[in-house]
Amino acid sequence: MSAVSPSPILSPTSLHFDTKISLFSTSISRPINQKQRQPPIIVLSSKSRSGLTSEDKKELLRSYGLNPDEFLSEPSSKTKRRKELQKKGRGAKFVPDEEPKEKESREIHRLLQVLGGKAKRKKLLSPKGMNVRPMMEVVKGAAFDILQVAGGCPASLRPGRWLDLYSGTGSVGIEAISRGCSEVHFVEMDPWVVSNILQPNLEWTGFLDVSTIHTVRVETFFERADTFVGKDGPFDYISVTPPYTQVDYGVLMDQISKSALIGKDTFIVVEYPIRTDMLESCGCLVKIKDRRFGRTHLAIYGPEWAQKKRKSEKTLQTVVGKV
Repeated sequence: MSAVSPSPILSPTSLHFDTKISLFSTSISRPINQKQRQPPIIVLSSKSRSGLTSEDKKELLRSYGLNPDEFLSEPSSKTKRRKELQKKGRGAKFVPDEEPKEKESREIHRLLQVLGGKAKRKKLLSPKGMNVRPMMEVVKGAAFDILQVAGGCPASLRPGRWLDLYSGTGSVGIEAISRGCSEVHFVEMDPWVVSNILQPNLEWTGFLDVSTIHTVRVETFFERADTFVGKDGPFDYISVTPPYTQVDYGVLMDQISKSALIGKDTFIVVEYPIRTDMLESCGCLVKIKDRRFGRTHLAIYGPEWAQKKRKSEKTLQTVVGKV
């Protein structure tokens, strides 16, 4: 029996690489340039009228190795022409004016209404914005309540004629007709308001036949009152609701007090802003009421008998309340 000898086991061969790497360090030296001396820059103004003459300037430029013609050359004919035009005000850039903006269209809404009388709850037109500022309904209602009580007719106004100054929408004068006045004169200077607001409101309420519209300024109306009103005498009621910032209340009330438009039995309703001093009388009339509604005040002037009547009624109410 023969024995088999195992084959020799081969071990992996290790390869050894002996690599020599030589490193070289290279140093690069840059030559340092010395600063070169630059010739100075000389600025000469051709507009200078003092100092060196033109010949001296040329010599100075030559001494620095510069060409005088490059610095002192005469301006071209085109440049001369442009300068001449600028001196005469010509040649400037023309900027056309902006085209005028079109006037914004005025819008209308129907927010006001008649508060009492035969046209009660009828809606009235009024323009949007603050160009026309109608009397607030709470102020208007209070004014007519005071007038009705002062006149001795709590349910309606005493019959009479009404003058509505600065009428605007006409809401005050229309309220007066609705509550018993026989005739109203409206004074409004804005033709657009008259044709688009005031007149349609009078037609809508059916009061156009008992109304007269004066498209003039209030000052003009005072000056020509006899022409506008005729010989009908003073008014029984006058409402004054001007734009706050465009009138002097002292001057306005003085004009009214000296006018033939008021009489001894006239009532005047004045709407005025806060921080405005109102007198206690207007001609022969006395202030019978002054109330505040936020930033708006309401003053009512009337005859002395109306003031005494209100005082007696107030005293009677106090006595009844105590009992």
